Amino acid sequence: MTKYKLNNTVRSSSEVTLTSYMTGSTDSERKDECYQITGSNDNEQDDVSESNNLEDGKCHVCPNSCEFLQEPGKIAASLEKRYDKYSLNELKVENLGRGCLCEKYNGGCKLCPRPSLAPTLTMSMDGAHGKGACLACNGAACGTPNPLSNGGYPPYPSTSKKSKWKSDAARRLRACCSKKTLLRRIPILAWLPNYSFRSGLADIIAGITVGLTVIPQAIAYAGVAGLPPQYGLYSSFMACFVYTVFGSVKDSAIGPTAIAAILTRENLHGLGPEFAVLLSFLSGCVELIMGILQLGFLIDFISGPVSVGFTSAAAIIIATTQVKDILGLSFPGGKFLQVWTGMYEHIGETRLWDTVLGVSCIVVLLLLRKVKDIKIGSDDEDKEGRLEKRSQLKAALAQTLWFLSTTRNIFVVLVCAGLAYYYDTKNQTPFVLTGNVKAGLPQFAPPPFSATVGNHTYSFTEMASTLGSAIFVVPLLSILENIALAKVFSEGKYVDATQEMVALGVCNIASSFVESMPVSGALSRGAVNHASGVASPAGGLYTGALVLLALQYFTPYFYYIPKASLAAVIIAAVVFMMELHVFKPIWRTKKVDIIPAVVTFTACLVTRLELGIVLGIAVNLLFLLYASARPAVKVTTAVSEGGVRYAVASVDRALAFPAAEFVRRALRKAAGDAPLVLDAHHVQAADFTAAKGIKSLIEDFHARGQTIIFYNVKPSIAEVFKGVKPREFVHCSCRVELERLLLEAQRKSKQQVAWYAPTQLTLRPTLASSTT
Repeated sequence: MTKYKLNNTVRSSSEVTLTSYMTGSTDSERKDECYQITGSNDNEQDDVSESNNLEDGKCHVCPNSCEFLQEPGKIAASLEKRYDKYSLNELKVENLGRGCLCEKYNGGCKLCPRPSLAPTLTMSMDGAHGKGACLACNGAACGTPNPLSNGGYPPYPSTSKKSKWKSDAARRLRACCSKKTLLRRIPILAWLPNYSFRSGLADIIAGITVGLTVIPQAIAYAGVAGLPPQYGLYSSFMACFVYTVFGSVKDSAIGPTAIAAILTRENLHGLGPEFAVLLSFLSGCVELIMGILQLGFLIDFISGPVSVGFTSAAAIIIATTQVKDILGLSFPGGKFLQVWTGMYEHIGETRLWDTVLGVSCIVVLLLLRKVKDIKIGSDDEDKEGRLEKRSQLKAALAQTLWFLSTTRNIFVVLVCAGLAYYYDTKNQTPFVLTGNVKAGLPQFAPPPFSATVGNHTYSFTEMASTLGSAIFVVPLLSILENIALAKVFSEGKYVDATQEMVALGVCNIASSFVESMPVSGALSRGAVNHASGVASPAGGLYTGALVLLALQYFTPYFYYIPKASLAAVIIAAVVFMMELHVFKPIWRTKKVDIIPAVVTFTACLVTRLELGIVLGIAVNLLFLLYASARPAVKVTTAVSEGGVRYAVASVDRALAFPAAEFVRRALRKAAGDAPLVLDAHHVQAADFTAAKGIKSLIEDFHARGQTIIFYNVKPSIAEVFKGVKPREFVHCSCRVELERLLLEAQRKSKQQVAWYAPTQLTLRPTLASSTT
């Protein structure tokens, strides 16, 4: 069906069909066409046969003939006005009586031609047509009797609110159980039937490449979180398997991240890995609930400046915690100020070879990061102007450099581990090593709901209380990080944020059964995945399989990995998370936005990360509340067509309780002595306090003998204002009505002046005589 908008506005939620036919043609040439204007009702049963009644020049409802059907060759249902001729829109509206809604009268029946006061079509949707009322306007505008009150075509049966609620619930239930919803919530069912050998080969290459990247990162992130090294590997395989089923972004690589690790460290308080596993489970539950309830809009409260300040501060804190491993120092403390204070106190204990190794690894990692950008050879032109392709040797060399750049982390770690093993065979230990890593796979068991630390046993309630705000902050930031990753590699495609929240929640819940800390999508591994040419989320299967092989067979060799090399891997990764360069365009664009960014950045460094981001959001909300409390009130002077001078005031946003008194004072000050027309076109919402303020404003104007007219007030806003029962609420929606009200206000003002003038003349002699 062809879709139309009537008067560019959707006017009802019922099914409205427009019957179109050509007049003046023979019976064989006449065709009935139904055009869907608007509707959300699933019952599309168009009674087309009744349009044949119009062949006789009569409307469905009106007993008289319609003047618009007398001209042959005109399309009666044309939505276009030509040469001051109007078309007949034969609208059949469910839950309404059938009526002839002519455009000439904007919804008025031909038998009750009320004047066109507004360019809109208003229809009552309650289905409660009074007896004898006009079918078109329900008797509210013109008061013309219904021609069918004494018999005729019966109206449609009304639908009660209860039955409407039931139909809506049934429709939503059918939508939830549809095939489309199933494919959207379990994306593997959509791409698996079309999975090819070529896609599988691309996923194997990408999965192994990401696996070689995630193994050293996972061990290092476990150190950032203050956990034993094996917990980083435990966090790196189950989420990959689950995301293959529920994930909707092929480039997303779920696993441990720097942000999740540092947030976990700050909320564990040194109490042990059981709290990290429980945090993963609770974070997954929060993310899953947010996805089911579609609460992704909460992430919108984290603005760009706040996100920049938080990310930059987190990167600096993570790098700071790794500097002590670069220097070979060991002391307690994981916060920004604590680490720098500890390094100042223990700087004399710096280990030379750890420092040399750590700095060398950082330099090598940064250089290898740029190796992939090296161009091998050049494309020369032959005599005929055609480009010669590079030789296979050059192409192979370019691929080798790309692979070396992509797997630089595992390459550096393996070289450093080999160097440490060599010195160990010589009975020398120049580096601080990782130490023993627990071999084997983790036990599949529910997350711990109680934990014993020292001589105290924590119950589930005590554990949750100890984790505190991290139960909500960690999932919120994980969702923000994952959705940001999805948008980066979406290539302009739609990102289903709800599905990503559900997938991330299920990943965290499933990972908590294998002793995992909170996981999310890592931007660095997502870039590796994308550059490797991954074809589907199935690449995570091979990443997880490689991590399982490392856990089962290679954990004894992790003993020789120097801590300085792992610290170098982390620093080389997080240094690109610092977005300090964004502060300059923020300052250039809107200087006020620099305040929440600086507040977030400073608070995260000085206090805690979650407290810093909460403070940043609070500052942003204060700016929003101030803008809401101080809307722009623009007042101008105008003259009507009848010569009435009046003041026009417009408010540029919703009227909420913080702005009520401010708007009232501004309007009283700007009105002067002329009538005031308040243009409410931009007012989209109002509350009780604002309505009380409008009531007080009306009373003020009434006491001063001035007229205040509300123009272009939305019906919902008008109902709010009427709810407080003001003395006189005058409002209109069209210029004709506004002109009439202004002329009436002018006459009223002149009457008051004429009444008041004689009173003054009689009072003056009295005052004079009394003075005498």
